[in-house]
Amino acid sequence: MAWLTEEEMENMGFSYVGKNVRISEKSTFYNCKNIRLGDDIRIDDFCVLAAGEGGIEIGRNIHIAVYCSLIGKGKIILEDFSGLSSRVSLYSSSDDYSGTAMTNPTVPAEFTNVKHADIRIGRHVIIGAGSIVLPGVIIGDGAAVGALSLVTHSVGEFSMVTGVPAKHIRNRKRNILDLEYKFIQSVKKEPE
Repeated sequence: MAWLTEEEMENMGFSYVGKNVRISEKSTFYNCKNIRLGDDIRIDDFCVLAAGEGGIEIGRNIHIAVYCSLIGKGKIILEDFSGLSSRVSLYSSSDDYSGTAMTNPTVPAEFTNVKHADIRIGRHVIIGAGSIVLPGVIIGDGAAVGALSLVTHSVGEFSMVTGVPAKHIRNRKRNILDLEYKFIQSVKKEPE
C-alpha cells in the first residue's frame, strides 16, 4: 500500500494532522477542512471520508480498513483505540425511506426529509466487516459490533451486539483497559 506523504496531507487542508498518520493514496476525502486526524492512525485503500458541517474527528491509534465510508452532515467521532473493519459504513445523514418525501441529493431539501444526527464511536470500539451505523447512534466505550450488523440504536459500554438490527448478545471483557494502561506506559518510556 502506498501512503500519502506529510506534504501531500498538509496540502489537502485537513484541520489537524497528528504524528505517524498513514493514509492510502487510494483513499478519497471531501471537505478536509472539517476533518481532524489524531496520532498513530491508518486509513487503508478505497476509504471515503466525506465531512459535512459537523465534521469528522478521528482520535489516536485508530485503524480504518479498506472500503470504509464515513459520510454525512452530522458530526462523526471515532475515539481513541477504536477500529473499523473492511466495508464498514457510518452515515450521519439518511434519507426518509417511508415514501412521504423524495430522496437523494439531486432533489432540493424542501422535497426531502433527510435525517442528520451525530455519530460517536467510543474508545476501544471494534466494528466488524460490512456493518452499517445509522445517524444518531452512540456506540459506548469498549463495545463490539459483529460483522454484517445494522446498528440503528445506541449501544451500551462493553456490549457485544450483532444482527439486523443489531441486538445485545453479551458483555465484552474489560481487559483492554489494563492493556491500554500498559501500552501508554510503554510508549512513554520509548526514547524520542
